[in-house]
Amino acid sequence: MIEPAFITTAMILDGYRILSHRGVVRGLVVRSRSAIGNFAAGIQQFFGGNITLYTELCEQARYEAFELMCQHAAAAGANAVIAMRYDANDVGPGVTEVLAYGTAVVVELIDGPPA
Repeated sequence: MIEPAFITTAMILDGYRILSHRGVVRGLVVRSRSAIGNFAAGIQQFFGGNITLYTELCEQARYEAFELMCQHAAAAGANAVIAMRYDANDVGPGVTEVLAYGTAVVVELIDGPPA
């Protein structure tokens, strides 16, 4: 698994040199809230403020997509991911896809052995 410290939205990883690129990697999750969850979230929406049930759903979907991306990068032989991003789209009523993607790379410490 790739360490979170070796995943960045930047194009470089400070203190490391890129030895090779392993390609674009991604993790895709498609999630929906149950009818009961939608009802409970509707009650929260009625009173206003942060809709915590949807926040938790979004956080869980992003976490799962991130983990899948890391697994994909490790399977490609990478030890880091640069240019990491998230994207989310509705694919149907109450159904959302969350995509985590980036460029898998192999890096080494500039003045030391590979990470």
